[in-house]
Amino acid sequence: MGKKASKATKKFVSSGQLKKAIQARHKHQQIRKKTQGRRGGKDKRERAEHADIEENEEEINEPVPVKEKKSKKKMSVDELLDAGFMDQSDDGEDGEEDAEDMAGEQSDEEEDEDDFDDAASFASVDDLEEDGERHLMELSKLADKDPEFYKYLQENDKELLNFDPDDVGGMDSDEEDEGAERGEDVDMEDDKTPTLTMAHLRKWQKALLEQRSLRALRRLLIAFRAAAHLNEDDQVLAWNIDSSAVYNKLVTTALRYTPVVLEHHIPYKTLANGKFKPPTQTPKFKTLQKLVLSYFNNVIHILSQITDNDLLQLAVTESAKLIPYIVSSRKAVKLYLKKCLDLWSSAEDSVRIAAFLAIRKLASGTDESIMDNVLKGTYLTLIRSSKSTSVHTLPSINLMKNSASEVFCVDHSTAYQHAFGYIRQLAIHLRNSMKVKTKEAYKQVYNWQYVHCVDFWSIVLARACDSRTQAENGGKESDLKPLIYPLVQVCLGAVKLISTSRSYPFHLHIIRSLLHLTKHSDTFVPLSPYLLPILTSTLAPSGRPKPSTLRPLDLEVHIRAPQQYVKTRVYYEGILEEASYVLAEWLATPTVQGSIAFPEIVVPIVVMLRKALKNARGGSFGKDQGLVKVLLERIEESAQWIEQRRKNVSFAPGKLGAVEEWESHLKNKVEESPLAKYVRIQKKAREKRRKLVEKARDGEDEILDE
Repeated sequence: MGKKASKATKKFVSSGQLKKAIQARHKHQQIRKKTQGRRGGKDKRERAEHADIEENEEEINEPVPVKEKKSKKKMSVDELLDAGFMDQSDDGEDGEEDAEDMAGEQSDEEEDEDDFDDAASFASVDDLEEDGERHLMELSKLADKDPEFYKYLQENDKELLNFDPDDVGGMDSDEEDEGAERGEDVDMEDDKTPTLTMAHLRKWQKALLEQRSLRALRRLLIAFRAAAHLNEDDQVLAWNIDSSAVYNKLVTTALRYTPVVLEHHIPYKTLANGKFKPPTQTPKFKTLQKLVLSYFNNVIHILSQITDNDLLQLAVTESAKLIPYIVSSRKAVKLYLKKCLDLWSSAEDSVRIAAFLAIRKLASGTDESIMDNVLKGTYLTLIRSSKSTSVHTLPSINLMKNSASEVFCVDHSTAYQHAFGYIRQLAIHLRNSMKVKTKEAYKQVYNWQYVHCVDFWSIVLARACDSRTQAENGGKESDLKPLIYPLVQVCLGAVKLISTSRSYPFHLHIIRSLLHLTKHSDTFVPLSPYLLPILTSTLAPSGRPKPSTLRPLDLEVHIRAPQQYVKTRVYYEGILEEASYVLAEWLATPTVQGSIAFPEIVVPIVVMLRKALKNARGGSFGKDQGLVKVLLERIEESAQWIEQRRKNVSFAPGKLGAVEEWESHLKNKVEESPLAKYVRIQKKAREKRRKLVEKARDGEDEILDE
């Protein structure tokens, strides 16, 4: 703690003359700047400063308390007033308070709006910033030397302590000269708030486009803050906005022009791997950083108020361009990520895509802590959004899974840590269900969140370990590839957990996820042992199926068949058709059909299907029996198709290199096999039927044509 204030200091404070002395000091600061601009030169500037101090001492006509000994650690009140009172301290406060101070000081500047010089360069701001930094250092010592007086300034004249060195350059030299000649005092408070008009915006736009004026940008952002906090009683705003057209034009102008101006003055680098490197800490960047943070916080605030989708999309898209300038602020990054995740999970598709691109921009930084927050937030948001699934929410959940998988593939080594932990969580839930074996324990696995998590990690691993991508990268394996085996084990364990017919939809969901992984990663996963029991049990059920007038069950939005569908013909038909198609699709994948051992792989499948068809009750599933028979024929034809190509093989099975080379040529011709052609025809028919169902659901067609 410093020494207590002297009696003279206390007497001066209690006399009420402090404010007058401060105003007089501001007035003479304006005159000093005018003199410096006219004369120039360091020596003349120093003489003007000494003359200014003497003038001020004569005008105040009050005894000013001074410390007995002047040293580097002590400073008089008059010297303190001469410091100019910078409002930006080194304590790292939020940018919103800075914006309020700028708004208060800007109100008088706008009275001389017509004299504003848009061609003003940033060099003058840099020169003035040096004076501001020097005064700021002197002010920072005041709290230690005279704490009571510093406390008084905080309570009675806070604006002096919150003086912004960036604001020193807020007025043009012409405006300063004119104000000094008229003898106008810089009043910190303006009773009447000016009204923003289109003329102001057009003038700022012109300055931003032609000169990339930072002063015009500063005024624009102060007006933008007024728009962001419009109709809030606890805010002191620099502008009054009474027109919706002006409001929309202001928001649009600020969003579009700010990234352009900042890119011109403080550009950032984009690395070869797609990541960005924040701008270097130059004096210019340090000067603008708090202003940019204040604007960015206002953008986050206004995102919660915008209801128009086009404007909301613009706000998210343009704000993402400012991410390299604010990554040093953990608070701003956290708030922005939270808002983007909220929009990504609940907004319209166009806004959701824009929000995802902003999230991906955050993940493209070089800061690993931000990457960790992005991955964790993305996954948890996906889980919360997939709690309930219906025909209306399924498309948005699929969009979230596909987009989130792209974020996890930005950095495979960082994503591995998160993926390992979350897949382990799925395994723990499965283990607990297998041990306890109660209805409540089974619900930990048999729920939509578990299904979507399994499917999401299948998509992530399929994207990261894609065989084509791996070949383009010179055969280098992804860091995520070791997670394929534990994920497959978890999926197969979940399928075997409950084997009742009501759980067949859940089984098919898990198997489809594994099928997607098999297609892209060239990993052989034996799915036929889990599909054949479904086919055989529905072809030859234990009892006669019950007739029903229920409509076909949509298996995409069900993981457990409703009770009224159990043992009904319509349910068995739907399950049989879906399982047959999944089996055909699995056999037609290059990983399975492109194997030299394909004829031997399909032997148990052919035997079991023939036996099931033989045991099926005549006439029970005539249509579906015919579907299985056609599938069986295509499987046998494809086996023969490969056998014909194996006749000319001259190498032994032990020659693995020759086997892999032969299989690589075969995989390129798999699309010509009978089974692959059959799958393509089935896929087109299913896609056509799905579109008809969607049209009927939306009311576009009243009757579905068969």
